[in-house]
Amino acid sequence: MRPGMYVGGTDERALHHLVSEVLDNAMDEAVAGHASLIDLELAADQTVTVRDNGRGIPIDPHPKFKDKSALEVILTTLHSGGKFGGEAYETSGGLHGVGISVVNALSDRLSVEVARDRHLWGQDFSRGVPQTPLRDLGNIHNRRGTQVVFHPDAEIFGARAIFRPHLLYRLIRSKAYLFRGVKIRWKCAPELLASEEKIPAEDTLHFPGGLGDYLEETLKNRKTYTPIAFADESAFSDGAGKAEWAVAWPRDEEGYFNSYCNTVYTPLGGAHDAGMRNALTKGLRAYGELIGNKQAAKITSDDVVGGADILLSVFIRNPQFQGQTKEKLATGEATRLVEGTVRDHFDHWLSGDPAAARILLEAVIARAESRLRRKALRETKRQSATKKLRLPGKLADCAQKTAEGTEIFLVEGDSAGGSAKQARNRKTQAILPLRGKILNVASATADKLKANQELSDLTEALGCGTRSHYDHDALRYDKVIIMTDADVDGAHIASLLITFFYREMPELIEKGNLYLAQPPLYRLAQGAKVGYARDETHKDELLKSDFSGRGKVEISRFKGLGEMPPSQLKETTMDPTKRTLLRVIVPNVLREESVDDARDTENLVESLMGKKAELRYAFIQEHARFVEDIDV
Repeated sequence: MRPGMYVGGTDERALHHLVSEVLDNAMDEAVAGHASLIDLELAADQTVTVRDNGRGIPIDPHPKFKDKSALEVILTTLHSGGKFGGEAYETSGGLHGVGISVVNALSDRLSVEVARDRHLWGQDFSRGVPQTPLRDLGNIHNRRGTQVVFHPDAEIFGARAIFRPHLLYRLIRSKAYLFRGVKIRWKCAPELLASEEKIPAEDTLHFPGGLGDYLEETLKNRKTYTPIAFADESAFSDGAGKAEWAVAWPRDEEGYFNSYCNTVYTPLGGAHDAGMRNALTKGLRAYGELIGNKQAAKITSDDVVGGADILLSVFIRNPQFQGQTKEKLATGEATRLVEGTVRDHFDHWLSGDPAAARILLEAVIARAESRLRRKALRETKRQSATKKLRLPGKLADCAQKTAEGTEIFLVEGDSAGGSAKQARNRKTQAILPLRGKILNVASATADKLKANQELSDLTEALGCGTRSHYDHDALRYDKVIIMTDADVDGAHIASLLITFFYREMPELIEKGNLYLAQPPLYRLAQGAKVGYARDETHKDELLKSDFSGRGKVEISRFKGLGEMPPSQLKETTMDPTKRTLLRVIVPNVLREESVDDARDTENLVESLMGKKAELRYAFIQEHARFVEDIDV
């Protein structure tokens, strides 16, 4: 009547939980030392078979229900399993006592075979109701354990809900990693694997190295901060169970935290997760204090585990889960047990390789600094009616509150900023003056980058963050326009700004939001006719075409944007209906450009803007013969 109370619903996820319930019973036998082999088979008609070589479900008359066998009571009555007395299993994944009976109730057919004491017994059910009495199937000599065969009820889960082979295969694979002493055999109807080529039709899963084997496999072709993973297992000090863990810190920071209790996956974590977080965080802080690194005090658990690959498996007595689906461990004592056990081993692991420990500490501190920087910037978004944003004081923001159609002009100096502020459209155009030449981010250290006020103001004004914390949806303007003087110094400043965006906000360039303004260098006047030239070549072209008639042509050269009257700056450079903009693009290997193009771009930026002066010298020597005009 209420399947959601026991398996979390009637959707596909709940359907797969039926297999977990039966498989957990078999795993409990293995963890208790009574079984070493488990079979899971998925037939074409969605029938699932789970078989183990454990002790087998008891078939003797039940002491409370004299007219029923223990097998029938367990399959048809809630809270009747053999795990409540505390003697059958020290650590068990299913303590609600409803698992197998719920699977029985939600299956239109289910049959059980039990091999005990060289004798085979069987019974059939449908929707929780016995269809046959317990049958004696004869003597056997080479079999022991329990076999459960069930088919989910279509009236409950719907005809479209089917088992996904890759989910079941992933489930048994994790179980095999979680308990080193078990071997799990997989078999699936080939017709169900048509769209899942990576899943084998048959396989045997056995991992003597446990979680360490799993972590090693997931780390293939990935670089880590430490040469070896932090992996071990240990019993709890008071004999309440044990814990096994494997932790690595990949440089790509695409981490995960998978935790288990008594081989049951706990996707929502819980007490054991908290213990692991505490152990890693306190251990790394203590190590930082030990070597005199005061920055270690700022790190939090999110900094330590945020980019880490973590596997944690605990075995404890009488675990308490939130809900029958066991998604979160609620046993408070598990926090203390895991923290105490893992912390001791982590301290020894850190002190065993000081060089690797320092690299790890510096990486985690960098994450903490990045987090604090984001907090300080508050991921600046457009101001709302209820909260005014703290934007850079030099920024003359536009009035429009949405990014669509807005522009920000990055200009050099306050004088150019003054002219641009008068020439702009206040509704859609913002002005941010920059003081001289900004920092070259391609050759600067992280500390210099962090301390640079100009770049800090620029990042804060754009509001989208940098590098791994870049959020394109938070960009406050539709166009970011670099507007510098039309001379060598202006070109250098533009190059420095483009380098900043290329290194710190590459997606902004890839999405086509970065532009170069084209301010004029010359003004030409012949009577009432006025024209503007971008450079020397353009000026000569205009003299031969538009200004080739009679009359003297007056030519004046602008010293800079700050010297241009606001009306002329608006007409030539800022008015969207008259200006010319150059969009900045970079070869992108994810699009149509080749890998070589992207590599050439990176090499060019590194040569011209990087730390090595000899690369720039070599570039100048190689290309000097092509230079025709030198602006000095």
